[in-house]
Parts: sequence; C-alpha cells; structure tokens
Amino acid sequence: MLNNKKIIVVLPAYNAEKTLEDTYREIPFDIVDDVIVVDDASIDNTVEVAHHIGISNIIVHEKNKGYGGNQKTCYDTALKLGADIIVMLHPDYQYTPKLIPSMANIIANELYPVVLGSRILGKGALKGGMPLYKYFFNRFLTFIQNILVNEKISEYHTGYRAFSKEVLQKINYHANSDDFVFDNQMLSQIIYAGFHIAEVTCPTKYFSESSSINLRRSTVYGLGVLKTSLCHFLQRTGIAKFEIYKQKS
Repeated sequence: MLNNKKIIVVLPAYNAEKTLEDTYREIPFDIVDDVIVVDDASIDNTVEVAHHIGISNIIVHEKNKGYGGNQKTCYDTALKLGADIIVMLHPDYQYTPKLIPSMANIIANELYPVVLGSRILGKGALKGGMPLYKYFFNRFLTFIQNILVNEKISEYHTGYRAFSKEVLQKINYHANSDDFVFDNQMLSQIIYAGFHIAEVTCPTKYFSESSSINLRRSTVYGLGVLKTSLCHFLQRTGIAKFEIYKQKS
C-alpha cells in the first residue's frame, strides 16, 4: 500500500508464457498488494506459468474476448477486490514494472488520478528498438489526437497505465470496443470527464516475444483512433453525442 491505498496490478495476457514470469518477478511487492492475470483464451501455457509462479488471482476466458474485452475483465475484477490504484501492465515484458512505484505514488499522493508510462518522452522508443514506421505512425496519430481532443499528451498508445479507482468508477469503459482501440477510447473518456493525466518516461524493449500487431491490424487500429478522436471533437463541441461518453450513475 501507499498512503493506505490498495494497489493492484492487472496483467491482460494472451500467449504470454515466455514473458509472464520475467514481468511478474520485477513487480515491487513491497507496495503492490495483489496481481490479477486475465488470460484471453491463450493457446500456449500462459495459465500454467501463472500458477507456477504463484499468482493466485487468475481468470481464464474460455473464448477470446479481444484486447479490450480482456481489460474490461481486469478492471472489473480489480474494483471487486477493493483496489484504490489499478496499474495495467502488458505481461510481454516490453515495459518495466520498476516504474510502478513512481506511477502509483503520483496517484496515492493525489497529484494526478491517471498516469501513463510514455515511450516517447525522452528517447525510450527508438532506443528500445521500436520500428521506425511504428514510431512515425505513433507520432502522427498523437499529433492529430491532441488537436481533436484539445489535450497535450506525448503518447496515447502506451500499454502501461495507472488509474485511481474513482476514474474507473466514473467512465463507462464497458461501452468501448473489445479490440485494440479500447485504449484510445478509454483515454478519450477520461479526458472528456475532466480527469488530468500525468506521464512518466518509460524505457521499452522490442524483441521477438513482445506483443505486436501486423500492418493490417495496425491500419485498422489507426483508423479507429482517428474515428475516436473525431467523435471526441464532435462530443466536446456539442455537434453530436456518443454513448461512450455517458458516465456511470
């Protein structure tokens, strides 16, 4: 705990048998109270590895629900377990869990309710091996997004995020896509709801076992990001209304 706030790390997993243990071993359990793994119908031994390394909260989707669907289960479960701070970390070891204390401290001390681990601040992305085309794709989308949502964030596409429970209790993340664009819809909801976002510089590692999506799915994701940002613009200017921005009662 930090400042008497319960910290839970959620790991949305899919075919993460080769990297799950490395990720788990770096989690700072001097402050982290619990870890949840949600396996999205992996076809490898992710679940067996999770049991082997001693994770007690393991949820297995019998059918693949998608990246966004996985996170919905992660957040629902963390809130049910009484989390005050929820850290979402990809178990592919692309992001280091060693930043969890810094991210959680920002929320525990009520400086910001949301913290992103940014690969773009500094030179973490290219230094860590991010392909050039992904780097420029990331920068282009982020530039457009900042204009449309009227925000100033270095990266909307990180898989390393921390939230206060109040954020997850307010935004209707269940209205979002079950696919990869879920992440961007969630940030759009957070910004529209008036929550402020902090960022910390995050080194990253690209290697064969780290998760990645192919060019076709990257294109679909990019179009989804642009659509989400346009919807945000129309919503905040009062031109149109969209279901995802309806907050929980």
